[in-house]
Amino acid sequence: MQLEIKFKSIAARWFFNIFLIVAIIVCTVIIALSALVSSLYTERITTLANDLTYEFNSLSTVAGTNFKDTAVDLAENFPHKTKLEVQVIDRDGSIIVTTTGFRPAEEKMPDYERAKKSGYASLKCKTAEGERVLCGTTALYDSSGRYIGAYRWITSLKNTNKIITWMVLSLVLAGLLILAFCAFSGLFFIRSIVKPIRDVSNIARKIAMGDFNSRIEITKNDEIGELCDTINYMASELNQAENLKNDFISSVSHELRTPLTAIRGWGETAKMSLGTDEELVKRGLDVVLSEADRLSGLVEELLDFSRMETGRLSVAAQPLNVSQILSESVDMYIELARQQGLELIYTRSAEDMIVSGDSNRLKQVFINIIDNAVKYTEKGGQVLVDQTAEEGCVRITVKDTGVGIPAQDIDRVKEKFYKANKTVRGSGIGLAVADEIIKQHNGLLFIESDEGVGTTVTIVLSLYEPEETEQTEAEQSEEKEN
Repeated sequence: MQLEIKFKSIAARWFFNIFLIVAIIVCTVIIALSALVSSLYTERITTLANDLTYEFNSLSTVAGTNFKDTAVDLAENFPHKTKLEVQVIDRDGSIIVTTTGFRPAEEKMPDYERAKKSGYASLKCKTAEGERVLCGTTALYDSSGRYIGAYRWITSLKNTNKIITWMVLSLVLAGLLILAFCAFSGLFFIRSIVKPIRDVSNIARKIAMGDFNSRIEITKNDEIGELCDTINYMASELNQAENLKNDFISSVSHELRTPLTAIRGWGETAKMSLGTDEELVKRGLDVVLSEADRLSGLVEELLDFSRMETGRLSVAAQPLNVSQILSESVDMYIELARQQGLELIYTRSAEDMIVSGDSNRLKQVFINIIDNAVKYTEKGGQVLVDQTAEEGCVRITVKDTGVGIPAQDIDRVKEKFYKANKTVRGSGIGLAVADEIIKQHNGLLFIESDEGVGTTVTIVLSLYEPEETEQTEAEQSEEKEN
């Protein structure tokens, strides 16, 4: 398994933050257990040696010349000569007898020196030949507490050290296996994270460069899989937004080109007809002015969209007669509807309805909704505009018998750039701007449609409720007189 470890990478952080700590803990445990094993074995040997040499304690009851004879007798009859060497030492520090029968070469006896001070001492040391042994010395005192000598046992640590070495090596091997398992499982786990993250990084880089068709293969149902799914969804949305943007640019380009072509064509025609056909010149100028108004409206729509995107689209609210504004908007399309063979019917309420809003902005919304209804309704169809008051609100509906909106598009028609029907003129931002304006008026704009049957757009605005004003000066003067 290959895994490139980079500075400050996940693998590097795992190594320093987890694996290194685990390695330190494992090493500490191995050292502690090794020391414990060595200590336990040493303590066990010491206890056993003291038990086997306990009979030499009888020398403390022997005094004078009998001390040496008794020591020789005990040494000759000691039953554990193969396990221990026992030395008897007189009060002058000279070895009287040993259980091996050989007088040992002179050597330092640090345990004996300590036992003379404390009564007993045991420790590890080396013989004159360099062999590591465990020694223990017990000081002997007579009944009056006078020091009379000591006996010292010695046992080789050769076999014990072998056992301890094997046990330590076993602990080290176990520690290495633990570290190997941690390293393998850790690197495997890291790779399971790093590889998808690298895939995510590569795909994200492609998406950032404009390749919105790139997708990440989802192989796991975990947080990484959820992240991959989210990025795929983001790429899909970006791809859709890119397509909408391109369609928008294409639509706007067409919307701009059409009036510009008409203006140029009729401008040249009018110029050529000056002084010869005044009626044609007048007609051409009318077309030029009409198309210029259309261009102006498109530019204003684009500016409104820009203001909406930057949060600068605002309304100047004041009490106004929404019935009058709606009536003016309908009047603008009466002739156009007649020319297209449509029936445009406006049912106006018997009483004026006052709302708090921006007349220009509301008129812009009404014009946009009515214009869409007229555009998408075929010859012989109807566009019905109605307004009613209900529960402190005014409900305005624009219902047509046009082509309708497909069910899959109904929830998206108010999104920017989105056009359900790309065969009809329009920039695709009119409804988005209209919806934002109605929201600025604390109102609602919702759309219902059946494909092939027609569309109903409903706008709900709150009726204006004037605040209680202060008493007029006349009323105040009357109160003072009374």
